[in-house]
Amino acid sequence: MKATLSSRLLSAWYRDAAWLKGLVPLEWLYRGVVAARTRAYASGRKPVWRGPIPVIVVIVVGNITLGGTGKSPLVAWLARWLAAQGYRPGILSRGYGGRSHAYPLRVQADTPVGECGDEPLMLAAQTGVPVVVDPERPCGARRLFEEGCDILISDDGLQHLALGRDIELVVVDGERGFGNAHCLPAGPLREPLSRLTGCDALIVNGHSRKVLPEPYYEMHLRPRYWRRLVDDTRLEIGAQPFSGRVHAVAGIGNPERFFTTVAALGFEVEPHPFADHHEFRAEDLAFGDDRPVVMTAKDAVKCRDLTDTRYWVLDVEACPEQRFIDWLERRLECLVEISRVEQSPSRER
Repeated sequence: MKATLSSRLLSAWYRDAAWLKGLVPLEWLYRGVVAARTRAYASGRKPVWRGPIPVIVVIVVGNITLGGTGKSPLVAWLARWLAAQGYRPGILSRGYGGRSHAYPLRVQADTPVGECGDEPLMLAAQTGVPVVVDPERPCGARRLFEEGCDILISDDGLQHLALGRDIELVVVDGERGFGNAHCLPAGPLREPLSRLTGCDALIVNGHSRKVLPEPYYEMHLRPRYWRRLVDDTRLEIGAQPFSGRVHAVAGIGNPERFFTTVAALGFEVEPHPFADHHEFRAEDLAFGDDRPVVMTAKDAVKCRDLTDTRYWVLDVEACPEQRFIDWLERRLECLVEISRVEQSPSRER
């Protein structure tokens, strides 16, 4: 029921259903609250935490829409890319859907998903870099810096203004864009579109079918592996472990994207959408036949105790265009140079 209501509301936002006009007065109330909160941080009435010099680089990856954009794959790519460049990255998350007895929570391979949330556990497995969960992001950031991280990626942190940032990256779904361009509850926007003017880069997941503000960079999600859930056996995408009709399950912000991806690999898909962050149980995957069940990596961390050999994970990876990578390299070089100037003896004098 929850998934059905959520999907209906998202569908209304992205096709601009006529009945949403009745929610516009509530939208303006919501906009006022967002604007007042933003002014409070900008004016200093609410404190903003900044990382210590020389550890200065905080990259915030987020979105201004509800409904899933492909943000987490970009976070995973960033972490791996930064590590390959010689940085010591760490990932900070609010840990949506998890509840721990103590924070900050350092995510380990055996951390229960009920404590840390599904996305942090997935990102820890995909990247191998330190992942810390804390609803108070500045506290989590300090923990990562204490562990030796020299660059921090804040996952879904755009609206968490208490954490200072050096780079803001906004991800948008290319097919759905910004929907009807209204804020909650009349539309899918968490913040007005004017928020984009203060961000550093807009990244579009897939080819855009909407009119989007220039400039922007494109990225694509590429299927990478088939992974059998019971033993983590990996197969390259070309080596299909099954054929024909499959059950595809997805408890993510935009399940249709996953179903389309599986179908593009040559399978007949029977889709099973669930609410975002759905807590899977064995009965959720009992479809009364012997066909394979394919799921996302995010859903897989909540199903890892299920031992059915028919369960397979489709692992995907973000592939940003080279222009974005070149831009990011230049921006990081600039930030590092500023850090050196801030530390120089002449500056201290």
